[in-house]
Amino acid sequence: MEKAYSYRFYPTQEQESLLRRTLGCVRLVYNRALAERTAAWYERQQPIGYAQTSSMLTQWKKQDDLQFLNEVSCVPLQQGLRHLQTAFKNFFDGRAKYPNFKKKRNGGSAEFTKSAFKWKQGKVFLAKCLKPLNIRWSRQLPEGAEPSSVTIRLNSAQQWYISLRFVDPRDLTLKPVNQAVGLDAGITSLVTLSTGEKVANPKHFNKRYQQLRQAQKALSRKQKGSRNREKARLKVARIQAGIANSRKDHLHKLTTRLIRENQTIAVESLVVKNMVKNHKLARAISDAGWGEMVRQLEYKAKWYGRDLVKIDRWFPSSKCCGNCGHVVERLPLSVREWDCPKCGTHHDRDVNAAGNILRQCGLGAYPSRTTAVAVGHTVSVCGATVRPEESKSWKAGAKKQKPKS
Repeated sequence: MEKAYSYRFYPTQEQESLLRRTLGCVRLVYNRALAERTAAWYERQQPIGYAQTSSMLTQWKKQDDLQFLNEVSCVPLQQGLRHLQTAFKNFFDGRAKYPNFKKKRNGGSAEFTKSAFKWKQGKVFLAKCLKPLNIRWSRQLPEGAEPSSVTIRLNSAQQWYISLRFVDPRDLTLKPVNQAVGLDAGITSLVTLSTGEKVANPKHFNKRYQQLRQAQKALSRKQKGSRNREKARLKVARIQAGIANSRKDHLHKLTTRLIRENQTIAVESLVVKNMVKNHKLARAISDAGWGEMVRQLEYKAKWYGRDLVKIDRWFPSSKCCGNCGHVVERLPLSVREWDCPKCGTHHDRDVNAAGNILRQCGLGAYPSRTTAVAVGHTVSVCGATVRPEESKSWKAGAKKQKPKS
């Protein structure tokens, strides 16, 4: 199975200088190619692909004002053009918006294929670097595995990371267990299990909110273009990076535990980008990291031989009685506990929803009856009509922009 491990590394002064020039050249080539492709379509209605942009790169290297492109490895530049081609393909297939120009303040990344780096005795030597990278090995690569490509990344907090892509020869399938669980995502409780357990939401953003607020206020008072403003920007970026790392660490521990303890995990098909349009809940939803949690469950289930089942997003998991299947007409978010008007059963909103999610996947039945459900179609579930997933409508368009170096 193909995997990628990410590590923090600390380059020497010479390595950092070369890597920063490489990232700058990758960004320049990407932005120039994007500008050329956009202009060619608007001015001449002429489509340009990867082959044409690769020929343009050869001509750019011959220009007097772009001779510095020859000072770095050519592999990351070509990979940047391939990434641009992928971005356009995702746009035309309706999976993403029109590609944007890369910005220097966001850091950047550069991919090195096997011809641009060496792997010797567990050390990485990049092209045009005499010394290996000083990588902090939080975990070793599996025995017998060698990286097929490496990606160098500089984040907005000026921290360096390297991602090693390799094929894992091991079979990590866990021993099957007779246990299934349904998950209901929330804000007060990050997730509620069908077993009745509630995992508290750490609310990482709230813990450092005041610190971030003060740093952002200090940044707003600095003069644009000054060195003090850059220092203040770095302080804000490091706080944001700390929040993101804390959130990801907590989600990794939670998802790993769920995968180890359960053979099948049932979750809702949440569309977070639509949910955050509610400005009253947007910050809390974003801080919870539901999308990242489901993403981790997906790939860990593949790694360890577990099953992850997603149910229809329109299934009324909270409003459906877990005892008799009756669906109430209205259940505001402020109501955390309720009594079924048909059978009188008292429900905790989140525990009931988690149990209904598990039953919706065919892994359980209502105590009083069993309901067959065809997920993704318009069917009758517990007396309620479940709407199918709405068709996606994309209104993205190419806009002419000035290229940024």
